Amino acid sequence: MAPMTATASTDWSFSSPEGEEHYRKALQAYPAQVIVDLAAIRDNMRRLVDVVNREGGRTDVMGVVKADAYGHGLLPVALASLAGGATWLGVAQAREALLLRRAGIDADRAHVLTWVNNPLQAPYRELIDLDVDLSVATLTAIDCIAQAAREAGKPARVHVKVDTGFGRNGFTLEQLPAAIERLRPLVQDGTFELVGQWSHLAVADAPDNPDFVRQTDLQVERFERFTEELAAAGLTPRIRHLANTAATLGRPELHYDLVRPGVALYGYEADPAMGTPSQYGLRPAMTLQAQLSSVKDVRAGEGLSYGRVYVTDRDTSVAIVPVGYADGIHRSASGFDEAGARHVDHAGGPLRLMTTQGPMLARVSGRVCMDQFIIDLHGSAQDLGVRIGDTVELFGPGRGEAFAEPTADDWARAADTISYEIFTCLRNRVPRLYLHAYDVLDGRDLAMLEPDSLL
Repeated sequence: MAPMTATASTDWSFSSPEGEEHYRKALQAYPAQVIVDLAAIRDNMRRLVDVVNREGGRTDVMGVVKADAYGHGLLPVALASLAGGATWLGVAQAREALLLRRAGIDADRAHVLTWVNNPLQAPYRELIDLDVDLSVATLTAIDCIAQAAREAGKPARVHVKVDTGFGRNGFTLEQLPAAIERLRPLVQDGTFELVGQWSHLAVADAPDNPDFVRQTDLQVERFERFTEELAAAGLTPRIRHLANTAATLGRPELHYDLVRPGVALYGYEADPAMGTPSQYGLRPAMTLQAQLSSVKDVRAGEGLSYGRVYVTDRDTSVAIVPVGYADGIHRSASGFDEAGARHVDHAGGPLRLMTTQGPMLARVSGRVCMDQFIIDLHGSAQDLGVRIGDTVELFGPGRGEAFAEPTADDWARAADTISYEIFTCLRNRVPRLYLHAYDVLDGRDLAMLEPDSLL
């Protein structure tokens, strides 16, 4: 029998002996695991629905599940979002919209909007057949969607994307007359069903920056101007939507008919300037953990990993965490010390491990490699009780580094990026496992998921 190992992660609550067996098999399949709490996803969505409807209005909420649900898993998160009260699902690419429909999430259950596609190659005919809503942001897209709608023999459900100052997708005010000229006959003859007008905010996640607040206000003014121009041409979309996570949480006047919270669904704030997730009643849903593959003693003055950028300052023990940049661990989260070749001090990504003295915060020591990285234990592994096979937690729904409970925000600081990139970059070779699926989903939804992924 294999020896019991220490764990710095949550003692997972398995739904059944089968769930525990799925966990065991995942540990055998790969030395790291992503654990996603579907109850957290559901509860975050419930919270968002409450936030936008607390005054008694009726604003719909879209669960933004693009990019494989920010790395959390497209279908499980979509289903948990619907269980929490979402009525819309949003994806960038057509591929994910089709996956949702083919899995069994039909139009009676949720609207699905897709917004980033090559209009010359996008499968518009199939999208229209499956009642997927389509963003139109170019004249080319209008023409291609119109052709597909005629072939399908049914109207295309379209949302006109307008550029209010983001500089990305959407018609500018200068382009709008040409767009109206192309859109109006298509709406009038029933080729298009004009469902929405929408845009995206650039700096709503910086409420502490007065200039950025003014820029957001300017985007709102332009959004209203687009509405006026469309109405003057006899084009009145049924709904308007503008609010991302930041505006959903902080700008209630921008909720309009639909909000599109992204990162909030996964339990994070849009930017640390807004505060912490707990201030908004949100709970991070993802935990990334791994099992140590090696533990050994090294002498003072030894370089760790490539480039000798980290050099031990005393006799110590080191451990190998068997994930690296091929798994999505950012190389920019490498740890340097002043004794290393670069003579700079840069704290590496944090992780939590269990010792005989309690939980301990360790950091990436040296450069992150393709499949692994090293941590300096700053002491004897034997004295600390750290062994091969111990589970360490890279991040989870914790209270932060000060409590030896690192979060994706902590990794973002170490890697000079944002929390979104920390979890969306995690590669699919790391197994995704789902907690509380049986509490959140009914039998119909559970049947859509891979049984081996359910804990």
